[in-house]
Amino acid sequence: MPRIEPNKDYRTASEENISTEALQAAAVKHYDACYWDYLFAWSSRNDLALHYGYWDENTTSHSQSLLNKNQKLYELAEIKKDDFVLDAGCGIGGSSIWMAKNHGNQLKAITISAKQTYYAADHAKRHGVAENIDFEVSDFCKTPYADETFDVVWGLESVCHALNKADFIREAFRILKKGGRLVVCDGFITQRDIADEDWQAVVDCLDGWAVPNLCLRSEFEQLLVDNQFSQVKYTDITEQTMPSADYMFKVTKRLEPVQKLSSWLGLRSATQTANFKVGLAQHHLFHQKLVEYGIFTAQK
Repeated sequence: MPRIEPNKDYRTASEENISTEALQAAAVKHYDACYWDYLFAWSSRNDLALHYGYWDENTTSHSQSLLNKNQKLYELAEIKKDDFVLDAGCGIGGSSIWMAKNHGNQLKAITISAKQTYYAADHAKRHGVAENIDFEVSDFCKTPYADETFDVVWGLESVCHALNKADFIREAFRILKKGGRLVVCDGFITQRDIADEDWQAVVDCLDGWAVPNLCLRSEFEQLLVDNQFSQVKYTDITEQTMPSADYMFKVTKRLEPVQKLSSWLGLRSATQTANFKVGLAQHHLFHQKLVEYGIFTAQK
């Protein structure tokens, strides 16, 4: 029975001693290659989201659920208008633009993809909040910022890309002001031992999203405590995420004929094809209860 251990890379193309540079290169390749796929099949020029949505009783559309996720994190982290926020792993700027546009926050927003900073800055200008946000290329495990710079560190479906999640947590603690808050929203595996029949779905997700591993919720919580964070809280929103997982599955099935034809014609790269497979694999993991989804908040 396969087993996922902490701090190891379980992608198909992984190396025994994977370097940070190689892992980051894979993530950059994924996001750069799949930019238009995300905008076509998942997000829009309004939400710019590269994450699951949050569905409550008042949610009526996929796009609304994506924006709801920002509001949910904002409320749980008790962010205020005058808080200086680091969007750690900002993607194409969706959450940062939303915070600046809806709450007036000033932000630093970092990604390891230079193309993403270009796209994000362009989107911020279009939304009229370019002066609120500095988009920069930086590793969220090793930022260039001084100690105690930020009031909030925000990690929305980005921390999963870290080989060792503790590296991110230590850096977040360093750059947060005393009393500052950390908010992390991500998926977590529910067990280390994976049945043979489920293993391919796990690998397809890791391959398709350039993620080396997932950790248990309890392990992530312990890492926060071990690295001096206090008031650690976890909000399980798996139930509110399931409609997004189902939506992704339906979109993937609907686009399957296009994917097959495009691949046959050589119009789809291996990276784009791997990203396509995640739509099916993630649905399997959610429905087999092999992953859960939630939000951590903690204070320095």
